[in-house]
Amino acid sequence: MSTTREDIPAVPHDGISASSLRDLIDAQLYMPYPFQRNPHEAEAAAGVEKWLRDRGLTDDPAVAEMIARTRPAQLASFNSPTVDSGILQIVANQIAYQFIFDDWAEEVGRKRPERLLPMLCESVGILRDGERPSTPLGAALADLLGQVTARCTPAQAARWAWAGREYAHGLLYEAVAQTGSARVGTGLCTSIRALTAGIEPFYPLYEAAQPVEPPPEELHHPAVRRLRRLSVDAAVWTADLFSAAKERQAGELINLALAHQRAHRCSLPRAITLAIRQINDAIHEFERLHAEIAPRLSPAGLGYLDGMIGWIRGCYDWSRTVPRYSETVTTPALP
Repeated sequence: MSTTREDIPAVPHDGISASSLRDLIDAQLYMPYPFQRNPHEAEAAAGVEKWLRDRGLTDDPAVAEMIARTRPAQLASFNSPTVDSGILQIVANQIAYQFIFDDWAEEVGRKRPERLLPMLCESVGILRDGERPSTPLGAALADLLGQVTARCTPAQAARWAWAGREYAHGLLYEAVAQTGSARVGTGLCTSIRALTAGIEPFYPLYEAAQPVEPPPEELHHPAVRRLRRLSVDAAVWTADLFSAAKERQAGELINLALAHQRAHRCSLPRAITLAIRQINDAIHEFERLHAEIAPRLSPAGLGYLDGMIGWIRGCYDWSRTVPRYSETVTTPALP
């Protein structure tokens, strides 16, 4: 288990100059939750492969290669270790869909953000009004909506769709930020990242995974809402640590570590250390608030919070081993 030690310097000593960015992250990131994986992971991986193939989404060899390097079923297994096989399959399918959607949006949005509008409007129309899809990606989203509707209550499915619309809007904000001439500061970066994280759409599935519905007064309690925000931030910011080297090479802007590098005009290892401190603060706050609210929650409410914990720990374990972020292992920890 990785834990933080506040006496570790911002960059490693000369004695460990050969260590990588991954070593730096492992040494400083506070991670109090144990590693877990879902026993149905292999089944989910086979299901994702078939689902993508049936919808023609992996007909493009580049997309198929991206999925192989991203391992969506592994991420689902790590962040949803205790859910049943049905929920796990929806989570894995949705992760795969979002990676394809997100990568395409980044590629198009970096050049001509207006070309994103038909794609994003199609998604919003499907999620808000049940419109018929006109593209393979839209058809995949409509199928996901059907899977969620079949497993969730109407209220849970509505929350899933609302969070999905926020995610779609966030991709447009990211495209505007990428092509604009204005400086993207840390605050603006984290605001956009909160939307493009794409994690909150999964949380209604953890409601559905409980034997009974969590009471509305628990779901909407201010402390639970704050825990939701902290868990999303901690999870996606952790992924940003491991993706920073890759995204710096690609010219990406919406990444917490790269935002710190721009703000402080420092090396990438130093920027990663600053981002880690921000993540550690979020996780510490999550722990404190969880301890305060947990005695007042039902078993279903506690199970819902376990879904949030799963994303915090799961994003760490997945990010540090997935081929998508292999640059973290080969990039030295010294500037």
